Amino acid sequence: MRILVVEDEKRLADYLHKGLAEAGHVVDVAHDGIDGRHMALTGSYDVVVLDVMLPGIDGFEVLAAIRQGSQAAVLMLTALDAVDDRVRGLHTGADDYMVKPFAFSELLARLDALQRRGVRSSTRDATTLQAADLVMDLMRRRVMRGGTRIELTAKEFKLLGLLLRRQGEVLSRTVLAEQVWDINFDSGTNTVDVAIRRLRAKIDDAFEPKLLHTVRGMGYMLEAP
Repeated sequence: MRILVVEDEKRLADYLHKGLAEAGHVVDVAHDGIDGRHMALTGSYDVVVLDVMLPGIDGFEVLAAIRQGSQAAVLMLTALDAVDDRVRGLHTGADDYMVKPFAFSELLARLDALQRRGVRSSTRDATTLQAADLVMDLMRRRVMRGGTRIELTAKEFKLLGLLLRRQGEVLSRTVLAEQVWDINFDSGTNTVDVAIRRLRAKIDDAFEPKLLHTVRGMGYMLEAP
C-alpha cells in the first residue's frame, strides 16, 4: 500500500515510517496538519494514518478535507482517554482508530484489514455507507433497506453507522459501549445487547440476507454474505 503518516511526534513518525517501509509499503510522512492535508489531497494514497492532535490544523480538519477530496482510508490515532475524539473521528468519516500507545503488529493488522475490506473504493460516496441493500445516507440521516425506509433512534443510527464503517470486523461490547454511549462497559448491564436486538429487529428480521451477526463470546459484526 501507499501510506501517508501524519504525526507530529518525530520519534513515533520515524518509527512508523521505518516499520511500514520494512513491511513493504511505500510511506510518506507529514509532521503537521497543513502539510498532511496538502499531501493527502495531492497524492494518491491507499491509507492515511492520522493523529488527532497536530500543529497547524488538527486531525479532524484534515479528515474532513480528505473526505471531500480523496478516497483514501483513514486510520486515526487518539490519546488513551480521548473517547470523544474517537467517537467524533468515526462519525466524521474515519474508517478505524487506534489508541496510543499501540503495538506495531496491531497497526499492521488494522491496515491489512482496511485493504481487504476496500473501505474506500474509487466509486464509494463518502456520504453513504452500504452493506448489501442496506444504505445509510449520512447527510440526510436516512436508512433504507431494500427500498424500505428504516426509522432509527439517534443511538441506533450511531450504532449502525459504527457497524457499517467497520463491517466485517467483530466489535466487542466494550468498544460499542464506548463509541456509541460514551461509557465504560459494565458486564452487569445489557445496554449493548438490548440495542443490538432492537437494531436487528429493524434492519434484519424482515429482510434477507441477514447482516447483523453475533459472534459468541466476542461481540457483534455487520457483514454481507
